[in-house]
Amino acid sequence: MDQDVVVSLATTALQLALKIALPLLLAGLLIGLFVSIFQAITQIQEQTLVFIPKILGTALVLVVGGPWMLNQLLSYATELWASIPQLTGA
Repeated sequence: MDQDVVVSLATTALQLALKIALPLLLAGLLIGLFVSIFQAITQIQEQTLVFIPKILGTALVLVVGGPWMLNQLLSYATELWASIPQLTGA
């Protein structure tokens, strides 16, 4: 196994992790931003107000996008598992 192969596998794994995590992170970011704007407008300074909307938003993204995320992980794992003979030179 060459250094190029290892770098390629690591790059692909990091890209997949980013692609899977991005919807969850964006949902949390947008919900946090909207709650912060709402708090600034209404002058409510409750620090725990943002947790429930973020949890609900993340759960909604997982319910809607979970099958796609799982499919991406399974296809990557299947391709990686199938390429083991070529990677080891067997």
